[in-house]
Amino acid sequence: MNVAKRITNTFKNGNKVVVVLSAQGDVTDELLAKAAEINPEASKRELDMLLSTGEQQSVALMAIAIHKLGYPAISLNAVQVGIHATRKYGNARIKSIETERIVAELERNNIVLVAGFQGLNRYGDITTLGRGASDTTAVALAAVLGANSCEIYTDVDGVYSADPRMVKNAKKIDVISFDEMLHLASLGACVLHNRAVEMAQRYRVKLVLRSSLSDVEGTLIREELEVEKVYVSGLAVDKDIARVSIIGFLDRPGKAYQIFSLLAREKVAIDLILQSISHNATKDITFTVPKDDLKRTLSLLETNRDMIGFETISYDEKIAKLSAVGAGMVSNYGIASAMFEALYDCDVNILMITTSEIKISVLIAEDDAYKAVNAVHDKFTQMSHFGTPNKL
Repeated sequence: MNVAKRITNTFKNGNKVVVVLSAQGDVTDELLAKAAEINPEASKRELDMLLSTGEQQSVALMAIAIHKLGYPAISLNAVQVGIHATRKYGNARIKSIETERIVAELERNNIVLVAGFQGLNRYGDITTLGRGASDTTAVALAAVLGANSCEIYTDVDGVYSADPRMVKNAKKIDVISFDEMLHLASLGACVLHNRAVEMAQRYRVKLVLRSSLSDVEGTLIREELEVEKVYVSGLAVDKDIARVSIIGFLDRPGKAYQIFSLLAREKVAIDLILQSISHNATKDITFTVPKDDLKRTLSLLETNRDMIGFETISYDEKIAKLSAVGAGMVSNYGIASAMFEALYDCDVNILMITTSEIKISVLIAEDDAYKAVNAVHDKFTQMSHFGTPNKL
């Protein structure tokens, strides 16, 4: 009802309003659990059919709530709107969106409520867009409709320098660049879906993250900021990863290509990669994958053991990735040393390191994630590395 009042207040101010809703609370997890009780190997097509009902419940219930307040509203699913997606079940991508039905409903003075997280594939089947992808549905609709802005409402009042559930003194960020937000979202910050940020940047959608529970000003996500000093925007922790090591493959050209082209064909997402120097004419290579892809990755590698020619495989699911993101990090060497010093001070061992112009990521033991993110956050706060260089 609180959200219904916010929607109708926006409508009363003379706006045409399109609202995308995700499933309520833990509905998606509950549906997955029910399916697993019946069949742990349930087909992805049927899981998509099942999971899409969570968002359909949300839009229908919201329409009922808005009607109770005396305002016109209509709920629509992906089929009724015409949200066309790729054929892959479980993690499809939006290909195109028809606007005729939405525009017609807006012209009838309706508040339009659209089920997020779902699309229609080439076979005429409902397919889902990946966890958290209602954000992506909203940005895609904002882009095709030419909306003045896209506001994402969640249970926090903006983007923070770290997950406030893990770091008590995390600071809210007023303005952040698309690139920084995309890195944070991709590296484990769950506040926004990474594909939503990518799409907002591509189609120049004004994106604001706000709280659904208060009127506090949120975080504006926009094009690159003018950076006058080096700063860190935020820290992200990702525990949903696993480390895979391929030990003792021949030190010959093309071996890395064999391994990663095999995984790419099966749509396995690879993140950190580390290759050892040659020893006894062999090398080792270590990389990370999402935990959901670990079983498939190990099976693919074992099936192709003779082709790749390795001695053994090891893996570790009890790891976490801690990342620091900031547009000005490339020109300052003190960020990395401060991060490593903080980890040393709290006795956290670094398993892998990777860097880019905008981020530093380290792989650590999962049990160390909480103390590591707090130690690094405290260090950066103490050294005044956090902060937004300018505001609108």
